[in-house]
Amino acid sequence: MDLGEINPVLLVASLMVAATPLLLAAIGELVVEKAGVLNLGVEGMMIIGAISGFAISVETGSPWLGFIAAAIGGAILSLLFVLLTQVALANQVASGLALTLFGLGFSALLGQSYVGVKPPSMGEINIPFISDIPVIGPILFQHDPILYLGIALIAAVWAVLKYTRIGLILRAVGENHDAAHALGYKVIKIRIMAIMFGGACAGLGGAYISLIRVPQWTEGMTAGVGWIALALVVFASWKPWRVLLGAYLFGGITVLQLNLQAAGVAIPVEYLAMSPYIITILVLVILSADKSSAPASLGRIFHASH
Repeated sequence: MDLGEINPVLLVASLMVAATPLLLAAIGELVVEKAGVLNLGVEGMMIIGAISGFAISVETGSPWLGFIAAAIGGAILSLLFVLLTQVALANQVASGLALTLFGLGFSALLGQSYVGVKPPSMGEINIPFISDIPVIGPILFQHDPILYLGIALIAAVWAVLKYTRIGLILRAVGENHDAAHALGYKVIKIRIMAIMFGGACAGLGGAYISLIRVPQWTEGMTAGVGWIALALVVFASWKPWRVLLGAYLFGGITVLQLNLQAAGVAIPVEYLAMSPYIITILVLVILSADKSSAPASLGRIFHASH
C-alpha cells in the first residue's frame, strides 16, 4: 500500500471530469421536477445519448456533432415519456421505469457494431499562461469544453429559475398546476419543454461518458449514473448550486475509491466500488427528512378539464 502515489492535483482534476455526466443529467432532471414532473427515465436517456453521441462522433469524426446528436437523441426519447405521461396521462413512475428499460435495450442494439471502436478526441481548452499556473492551472484550466458547459448550465438554470418570468412560471406550474392553469398558463406545453430540456441534458451526460470519461462504447456503460442523478436532485433540495456540490462530492468519492484501489489499499475492491453508492444513500436518508422544498405538484397528473 502506497498512498504517496495518489497525486492530489490529478485527483481533484479527475473528480471534476467524473462529476460532469452526473451534473448534466441532474440539472436537467431538476428543471423537469421543478415543473412538477417526475421522470425516472434519466438512465435510459443517458444511455441513448451515449450511443447517439458515440456513433455520430465516430461516423463524422467530430465530437461536437456527437454531443449535438446526443442532446437530440435524449430529447427525442423524452418525447416518448411526454406521450405516455402528458398525452395518455399514464403513471409517471411506471413510464419512467419503462423508458429506462427501453433505452438500455435499444442502445445495446444500436451499439453492437461500435464495440472496440475508438472515438475521435475532443481535446482540452488551454488558455496561455493561466493553464500553466502550478496547482490551479491543471485543476481548473486544462479540461474539455463540455465540463465548462456543465458549470455554465448550472449557473444559467439558477439565474433563470430565480430571476426570470420563465422561471417563475415553471415554478408556479410545479407548485400548483391547477392555479397556474386557472391563470392561463399552458401547463402541458411548459411541462413538455421542461421534459425535453431534461432529456437533452441527460443525453449530453451520457455522451460525456462514452466520448470523454471512458472513450469507448460498452453496453450499459452508464452503470447507474442516471439513478444517482435522480437521487442528487433530492440531495440538492431542488437547488441548482447544491447539484454542483453533490456531483463533485459523488465524483470525488468515485475517483478516490479508484485511486485507493490503484494504491493497493487492503480493503476488498467490492467494498471500495460500493462506497460512492452507500455514501449517496446515507446522505439521502439524512436529507430526506426535509420534504418542504419539493415542488407540491411533483408526480401528480394534470387534467386540463379541472
